[in-house]
Order: sequence, then structure tokens, then C-alpha cells
Amino acid sequence: MRYSHNHKALTYQRILKEAAGLFRRDGIGATGLQPLMKSLGLTHGGFYAHFASKNELVEKALQQAACEVDGLCADIFSQPQPLHAFIDTYLSQWHVTSPHEGCPLPTMSAEMAQQGHASPTTDSVINARLGQIQNTLPGADAEEQSIMIFASLVGALVLARSTESDALREKILDVTRNTLKQSAE
Repeated sequence: MRYSHNHKALTYQRILKEAAGLFRRDGIGATGLQPLMKSLGLTHGGFYAHFASKNELVEKALQQAACEVDGLCADIFSQPQPLHAFIDTYLSQWHVTSPHEGCPLPTMSAEMAQQGHASPTTDSVINARLGQIQNTLPGADAEEQSIMIFASLVGALVLARSTESDALREKILDVTRNTLKQSAE
């Protein structure tokens, strides 16, 4: 069977997109290469035609997730009240229940840190968000305030995703959302 000239590139992109979603939703360690490839209708052996190792795939998938989030954040930060819109989106029910589409930091980067795998892509994602937040803030302490805001957002999302109680989840989201908005005014 002959494949089109761009078959390998298209397959590579399919693997990246699927891995970026699964790693964010299920975690890196819980996502095996064989089930990943099977979900795409591909063989486990075919993986190595595209990536040298799972670690390479993880970094590339993190870059894929970062690109997806960069587009979303560009839209959010172009709104009239960008910081409020960002806080509302980051601490939204959608983001709690859709980790496969959202920020990779609460899932992928946290797991990479536990395994001792620092990532330049993580640095890039953090710096991009800090820069966007900082640009909305007045005052000499805007850089420090942006770190506090973003760290609070990531932490609150992790806590909200881990709660069993709907009431506790909503309280974490509401209190963090309201406190951050008030501190940014």
C-alpha cells in the first residue's frame, strides 16, 4: 500500500495531538505508548518511526499543548478586561472538567517535576502567562503580583480538580476567583 507524500507528517501530528490530550487528562505515567497508538489505529512499533522515546513525545506533546493554550490566551487577553476574563476562564467549570483541552501545567508539568524532568517548554508557558498577566497590572510590583496570581490560579485548579465535594470545589473556585480579581484592581 502506498501512502501519500505527507502521510508521515500527518501521522506525527495525530500522535502529538492525541498524546497532548491524554497526558493532560490522564497523566504521563498513566498513558502507555501501546494504548496511545492503538487509540489512533496505529501499531506500537510504528511509534518509533516518529519519536526516539516516550520522553521525546512528552516534550513535543507539551509543546503542542502550549501552542493550543497560547491561541486561547491570545483571545482572552485581547478582551476589554483581560485579567478578569483570564481568571474566570482559568477557574471555570470547563477548565476543571476539561484538562485535556486546558493548561498543561497542573497535570503534565507537575508530573514532570515529580520525575525530575525540568522542561524548557514549561518555562516558556509560565513566562508567556506571567507576561500577559503582568501587562494588565499597574505599579512597580506588577511582576511579583503576576507570579502570585498565576501560582494561585494553578494551585486552585489542582485543588478543585481533586475534590470530591461539589460544594468545596465551587468554594475554592469562587473564593480564589474573587480574591484574585479584587487584588488586581
